[in-house]
Amino acid sequence: MNEITDNVNWLAVIVGTVVAFLVGWIWYSPKLFGTKWAEGVGINLDGSGPSALAMVIQFVATFLLAWIIGVTAVADALLSAILIVLTIVCLMVASSLFCQKSRYAITTEAGFVVVMAVIMIICQGIF
Repeated sequence: MNEITDNVNWLAVIVGTVVAFLVGWIWYSPKLFGTKWAEGVGINLDGSGPSALAMVIQFVATFLLAWIIGVTAVADALLSAILIVLTIVCLMVASSLFCQKSRYAITTEAGFVVVMAVIMIICQGIF
């Protein structure tokens, strides 16, 4: 357990989590990619928004990614972080292709994971 907790910059993990989560609200809003993304996944943005469970799971996953980035920062293993993010993106793309989402939706979702990782890496560098 020590290798995933010792010397982790928890401030950077928390700030990276919160900033990435907030960017997600903007990313999937109708003002940015939300409307066309929703069409590509077959949902209606009628104002009801995602379920509370979806938001909680997204927040937990965002925190876990920020934590992984924090662990790789301590180990000076940025390439490992990049490999982890690329793995997540490839798994998401494959799943999305099986679900027959539009190319736009797939690109929007994969791009967001990359943006989240960049935010988290920047937070590790700043804090």
